[in-house]
Amino acid sequence: MAEKLTYTALVKAVIDLKTHLVRDAEEIRVRAQQLTEIGNEIASVADTLSSLAVDTNTISETSELAQALRGIGESALSYAAAGDTTARTAKNTAHQAQRTHGGIQEQVNRAPIDLTGVNREWLRQE
Repeated sequence: MAEKLTYTALVKAVIDLKTHLVRDAEEIRVRAQQLTEIGNEIASVADTLSSLAVDTNTISETSELAQALRGIGESALSYAAAGDTTARTAKNTAHQAQRTHGGIQEQVNRAPIDLTGVNREWLRQE
């Protein structure tokens, strides 16, 4: 049988999603910055290799690796920004749910009788 979805469970799920998205986006941002820094260090190594008259293939491969790592870092930062946008959307969704359904839940919580067994079709607006 499917799990019963309540307003409280929905709001908790949305808030948990937002929390995870923010945390994950921050982790991606940190890793992206690390990749960019490593790319910069490798570019420095490529410059050093060229000053030492190392063969051109090694220098070009090192430069390409540095460029690829920088590109991956930039892409990961864009991905993290998208995670931030998704987290803001989840937060706004939770606020919207509170505005549109919070009053109903508040009334159900205040009801002097147990409404858990009430047929929800009776409460549907026509």
